[in-house]
Amino acid sequence: MKKILVTGGAGFLGSHLCERLLSDGHDVLCVDNFFTGSKQNIAHLMGNPYFEVMRHDVTFPLYVEVDQIYNLACPASPIHYQFDPVQTTKTSVHGAINMLGLAKRVKARILQASTSEVYGDPEVHPQLESYWGRVNPIGIRSCYDEGKRCAETLFFDYWRQYQLEIKVMRIFNTYGPRMHPNDGRVVSNFIVQALKGDDITIYGDGSQTRSFCYVDDLIDGMVKLMNSPADFTGPVNIGNPGEFTMLQLAECVLSLVKSKSKIVFMPLPQDDPKQRQPDISLAKKELDWEPKVALIDGLQKAITYFEKVI
Repeated sequence: MKKILVTGGAGFLGSHLCERLLSDGHDVLCVDNFFTGSKQNIAHLMGNPYFEVMRHDVTFPLYVEVDQIYNLACPASPIHYQFDPVQTTKTSVHGAINMLGLAKRVKARILQASTSEVYGDPEVHPQLESYWGRVNPIGIRSCYDEGKRCAETLFFDYWRQYQLEIKVMRIFNTYGPRMHPNDGRVVSNFIVQALKGDDITIYGDGSQTRSFCYVDDLIDGMVKLMNSPADFTGPVNIGNPGEFTMLQLAECVLSLVKSKSKIVFMPLPQDDPKQRQPDISLAKKELDWEPKVALIDGLQKAITYFEKVI
């Protein structure tokens, strides 16, 4: 049994990770400031004697004794991270500094939940970990994109300077139960709109692509990375290489929900990437990981969840 800290543990991914770690027999400390995380996401875990919750903002230092740290704390959807962009950057950068400092003090292994957004609007397709990205450093998405890029820098500097055991994971679009219904992300948007009978809003002409990974597959990759040999630091892409246009996704959701919603087109937001698809060769080779859940099956599970929520 390990004592494991999960920052952002009450969020969409964090709550699934806490659940998985408890089922694996670990003692879990969930830390969250509840800006986008929700007590509802972790309510079913509260009765477990090996689960503990602490309200804390990672931009302030934390003093606890743990064996492993999963650093997931940061708003991840454009609506939430653009609400207070200065705080978003602080969460990524100061949060990384504080969690790395903690890991150094207690000699814990630490994993950074980075993002495919470090690739920006890519000129290379699909995206390999060796690609440096194409990010606008002064755009409205920069608080998130550059915050996560800086966090990766800090992780690798702590690894080089202090020989800290680090793992860096670049997360591609993930979906499933416990997504926030109003987070503005495309899967939740389409499902909620279809269930309510509202117009399905597609930004741009619908030809831009994304790759969607079901949450259970993603968490499996995250745990495998954390427990991989110490000399494998990453960064490693974790996502589903199946690529779909926004129009294909909208039509798939409409079909599954049997909705009469109409598709309407809106202007594309600033710096919105045209393509996003992970090359997961490294994850296959080093972690023996690849996603198993097909988009249609994962969407059905997400729809069942949102039917209860709304």
